[in-house]
Amino acid sequence: MADPSSYRPKPGQIPDSPGVYKFRDEHRRVIYVGKAKNLRQRVANYFQDLAGLHPRTRTMVTTAASVEWTVVSTEVEALQLEYSWIKEFDPRFNVKYRDDKSYPYLAVTLNEEFPRVQVMRGAKKKGVRYFGPYGHAWAIRETVDLMLRVFPVRTCSAGVFKNAARTGRPCLLGYIGKCSAPCVGRVTPEEHRDLAEDFCDFMAGRTGAYIRRLEKDMMQAAEEMEYERAARLRDDAEALKRAMEKSAVVLADATDADLIAVAEDELEAALQIFHVRGGRVRGQRGWVTDKVEAVDTSGLVEHALQQLYGEERGDAVPKEVLVPALPEDTEAVSQWLAERRGSQVSLRIPQRGDKKDLMATVQRNAQQALGLHKTKRASDLTTRSRALEEIAEALGLDTAPLRIECYDISHLQGDDVVASMVVFEDGLARKSEYRRFQIKGFEGQDDVRSMHEVIGRRFKRYLQEKERTGEWEEQPTDTPADGPAATGPVPASSPVLAPAAGDGESPADAREEPREDDGRPKRFAYPPQLVVVDGGQPQVAAAKRALDELGIDDIAVCGLAKRLEEVWLPDDDDPVVLPRSSEGLYLLQRVRDEAHRFAITYQRAKRAKRIRTSPLDDVSGLGETRKQALIKHFGSVKKLRQATIDEICEVPGIGRRTAESVAAALASTAPAAPAVNTATGEIIEEDDGGSS
Repeated sequence: MADPSSYRPKPGQIPDSPGVYKFRDEHRRVIYVGKAKNLRQRVANYFQDLAGLHPRTRTMVTTAASVEWTVVSTEVEALQLEYSWIKEFDPRFNVKYRDDKSYPYLAVTLNEEFPRVQVMRGAKKKGVRYFGPYGHAWAIRETVDLMLRVFPVRTCSAGVFKNAARTGRPCLLGYIGKCSAPCVGRVTPEEHRDLAEDFCDFMAGRTGAYIRRLEKDMMQAAEEMEYERAARLRDDAEALKRAMEKSAVVLADATDADLIAVAEDELEAALQIFHVRGGRVRGQRGWVTDKVEAVDTSGLVEHALQQLYGEERGDAVPKEVLVPALPEDTEAVSQWLAERRGSQVSLRIPQRGDKKDLMATVQRNAQQALGLHKTKRASDLTTRSRALEEIAEALGLDTAPLRIECYDISHLQGDDVVASMVVFEDGLARKSEYRRFQIKGFEGQDDVRSMHEVIGRRFKRYLQEKERTGEWEEQPTDTPADGPAATGPVPASSPVLAPAAGDGESPADAREEPREDDGRPKRFAYPPQLVVVDGGQPQVAAAKRALDELGIDDIAVCGLAKRLEEVWLPDDDDPVVLPRSSEGLYLLQRVRDEAHRFAITYQRAKRAKRIRTSPLDDVSGLGETRKQALIKHFGSVKKLRQATIDEICEVPGIGRRTAESVAAALASTAPAAPAVNTATGEIIEEDDGGSS
């Protein structure tokens, strides 16, 4: 625990201008980003008596080891820079909202020659027009199905589009009039783009004028006795009206607004956002967050506005934003929103009328979302804190282990030996820092030796990163679990890591490698407070010996054995037994199970890359049906190899000449390990390499 007075800036050193400040820990990681109208006043507040600080603020300043700042010209620039740094550094003590589920959007790909209407999830892409988010994907598809009658825009994938263009025949939607079939040239690219833009205008809320135009054309067609055309226009107008009925009218026509409500307690907060366009609710979404910093409702609203509109431009930012509390710098935030929209944005608290009533509805949704989140969440902030405190008490640690690394070994009967390293910070998985190791020094079922090697590799790299000076040489080296090969000097004993995107990451996330301020890859620079190994006393002793050989004595080590869930410590003959209901034991189990999952997933992936072929493949004239019959009859290649020619002939469809060929092929090949069931593709006698 650091003493804030050790890095407190000297009097008069901090300017009294607007700016953004960063707190860093002893490993130079950014742990908090803030902005201020007056940097001197704001930063000085963090260096008052610790007893007078909010507990969360006190934790932050005692974790930090330095503070730095950047001066800007205006408060709006400070707001933008704060948002950029929070997005870049992902500070652990800043409020970070996360969606309580994945919401679908209706997207129109205006960046393509022939725009396409489709349902999309995940990060937004440049050049694509989005509407929503919506609660259910089926609701979007029903609306689109109605609107395609009037706006027959392309909805097919690129592959279907190219195939139709090649064959000269449109898909089914083209035949039934729900696609203008640009793939076969029924409309020009310009005409199809006009349809897509009309579709976007209607979805954006400009509905009344379009329906009135259809009705006018219908009446004109009827007067000219073009009754078929009039009937089609009538049906088009009815289809659009049915599509509009799916969105409830809540405010006056032409009202474009986002309503944001907050439900909070001491530990967490839930936000609900209603997107109203053209007086109708066009989308809804919810966010939840841990209150890891001392923040009130106005601060939560400001963070929400940054995250909601930080990447948005134009009409995506509405004319009105209605909130339960105004941000501290209301004028700066309003100006920031106006710059994104390109025109004035009203940021206010609704006081009366329909907007206040709708805000009450949004608030009820936020309260329900918070209650539901608390019932679903297995480990809230209080529970995680209690778990870390129980672990510290059980292991005799001075402080709670905020960063825990867990290691597991996995192999298949001694082949393809691999190891995994998973990282939990503040009781939550940090998948961007997972690592996967190949054990290439030896083969065999020696988990203890493998554990010693992996721990030695990992912390040897930590010491190298810690002591690194001079030029950064670009040479191939380790690959993190979420990115491509990095660059840097590699010692002979450095771990060989395989690339792997963490669960739930998008392809874009997997390609982007996290980096430090100076552009260097972020890898093994941060030590844990606790190392957990999957295994018992032998594995713990091996890990401790590896640390001792490197001269590292300030990192605690323990092991969690699967059989009795006992916690083993180095040099202790008896394990530490935590109560089954202990939150600390539950956290250790989750960490251990995650390491096991990550290791065995990697091991299976490596195995799949070198699938052993069956020796039966070399038998001339023996097809898949008779191969499966042989394996099914004998149970495995191993038992088939032990059978006589007469026993092989007993299998239906196998003659003596074929049996002799099978026996000769099996005799000429060495026994494969492990045995492979070629009928099912399953590997027999699989061992995950864990220890009890």
